Amino acid sequence: MDRVDCLDGLRGLASLWVLLGHCCILTGFMIPLLSGPGLGVDLFMMLSGFLMVFQFEIRSRKEDWNQPRTWATFWVRRFFRLSPMYFFALFFAFTLGGQILVYRHEIDSFLHLGLQASERYADNSLINVLLHVTYLYGFFPAYGFRTALPDWSLALEMQFYAVFPFIALAGRRFGWATTAIVLGLLSLWATTAGLGALYPSNTVLPIKLHVFLAGMLLAVRQEKGLWLRLAVGAMLAGLPMEFPVHWGGCIARELMYLGFAALVHFRSIAAIGAMSRILGSRFFHWLGELSYGVYLIHLLILQPVSAMVIRAFGSSLSNAERFLVVTPIVALISYALAFVTYKVIEVPGQELGRKLVGKRPAMPRAATDADFIAAP
Repeated sequence: MDRVDCLDGLRGLASLWVLLGHCCILTGFMIPLLSGPGLGVDLFMMLSGFLMVFQFEIRSRKEDWNQPRTWATFWVRRFFRLSPMYFFALFFAFTLGGQILVYRHEIDSFLHLGLQASERYADNSLINVLLHVTYLYGFFPAYGFRTALPDWSLALEMQFYAVFPFIALAGRRFGWATTAIVLGLLSLWATTAGLGALYPSNTVLPIKLHVFLAGMLLAVRQEKGLWLRLAVGAMLAGLPMEFPVHWGGCIARELMYLGFAALVHFRSIAAIGAMSRILGSRFFHWLGELSYGVYLIHLLILQPVSAMVIRAFGSSLSNAERFLVVTPIVALISYALAFVTYKVIEVPGQELGRKLVGKRPAMPRAATDADFIAAP
């Protein structure tokens, strides 16, 4: 099995969740769960963990993951998966940051929220630019939120990619469940020992590693130990890692994990199989393909649109009415731009990464798939 139908749909829904959640916040219309865009990001991370192990097991048939060259190939592919579109959006975030700050202050004032600090949107200093183009901003608490993009999660993604080959090799050597338990407990200790308080923006990997690990465990193909891995993944998904702790978020992540696990491992159940096929349909395929562009672009659109609606209608619209006016406009523009940038930036960027990697050496003739099956 080299494809899981539901992945496209879940990626698309995660991105839509983030968009709708931010629309809720910036129109003042709070809907339980939906108005928590961070949960949509958690779903992205769970999917990312799953996809990395899924591809690792496929590529292990022809790539030797014990070789540093394979790690370098992996890192180049992932860099060119994220960076072209991110750098494009980052250019506009820095260029338009000052004006977006004005829009955001109008929104905050109208909704009686605390005003955003000016450096949150308008810091065009060399250090801020360099930290963002190198993805190092996640290691500096003051720079975790320093652009108009929701790019705090990209710092986490890059950190996860940096350590993934070593986690995968440990999983194969010591067992995926054992490796996940050890790393999850170490992350919990680091977070509660002070890391969570130091990084309230959650931009260092230990604070979110448990979410990636939960997704990773779902992708291991070995039948032996399945229920153990599912149980460990469920434990990890619900860990209270954020500071301060949000128990509602822990419960929501747990439910997301269980739903994802059902779609992956229990598709033989008629209702679950039908849902998986729906999420793999052409509509959801495109929703997934456009998810990254929508994720990066939507705040650049949402804040001006929300401010302009406030200017035009003021208090004559209720929060719910403002949400119903703003959201379709933002969604239409964001998905249209995401479609164009997918064609002219994302796909060519990924192709460039593949060309730079070039042809990989074949596995030694004696190696077989059995050499790369994880321990129980």
